[in-house]
Amino acid sequence: MSGEWISIGVIVAVLFYGMVLYNRLVGLRNGVKNGFAQIDVQLTRRYDLIPALIESVKGYMKHERETLDAVVKARNTAVSGLQAAAADPANAQAIAELSGADNALSGVLGRLFALSESYPDLKASENMRDFQEQLATTENKVSFARQAFNDAVMSYNNAIEMMPSSIIAGWFKFMPSAFLEIESETKREMPEVKF
Repeated sequence: MSGEWISIGVIVAVLFYGMVLYNRLVGLRNGVKNGFAQIDVQLTRRYDLIPALIESVKGYMKHERETLDAVVKARNTAVSGLQAAAADPANAQAIAELSGADNALSGVLGRLFALSESYPDLKASENMRDFQEQLATTENKVSFARQAFNDAVMSYNNAIEMMPSSIIAGWFKFMPSAFLEIESETKREMPEVKF
């Protein structure tokens, strides 16, 4: 009789421990989602600034239609990538696609700001300086949010790969998430434009 109680106690303890591990994994996955929500706010702000920037430079840069169209196209691709990643921040492919789209947007924005050097009236524009300052501030906030997100991803991925929680993760199909990567920190920085 006491052997049965010991067996029942062991089974209850194992089930309880499994429940604790499962709850920890859920909490870590929710941490990834929360971390991405912070990135979502900042990237949305960044992407919302771009149409206004394009409108303000359009009059000055009439001969640079190709660059302006490239910025609009890259912005739209990045917005789509952000929406897909926001739907499931733990989806590694969606995060990788967002990273690529955002890097492409940073590249064309860099070209736009470099071209603005050729337009003295645009360089002197207070609107242009204001947009650059807002974008730079937003970039800093994105950097901090990205670091917090990547820390949450690391904790989550470690938990689903380490024993014994990897057993629970496998049973309940917890999939690894991806870091929000930036190819080069200098690509993320706003080019310095002197007015």
